[in-house]
Amino acid sequence: MSEHSRVMVFRLLSTLIKIGLASLIAGAVLTYLDVSADQVLADLGITPERVYAAAEQALEWALPNIALGAMVVVPVWIVIYLFRPPRG
Repeated sequence: MSEHSRVMVFRLLSTLIKIGLASLIAGAVLTYLDVSADQVLADLGITPERVYAAAEQALEWALPNIALGAMVVVPVWIVIYLFRPPRG
């Protein structure tokens, strides 16, 4: 793995950890203030069931499109990878 790749992976992991930590702190503060996810959804006029249904619809739409796109992108990527000049 090149140095550039390591730096990019480190930045991605660092960002994900920061987002997770910020979310944990925000959730703890909201819990301390007696705010729940159900209350927030109710204030927005959304039920948890609608959230799950929307997520399910999104997956039902996205997965076939990802698979179809991958049938084109992956072979093209393989050909490009095989024919690029060697590094080093």
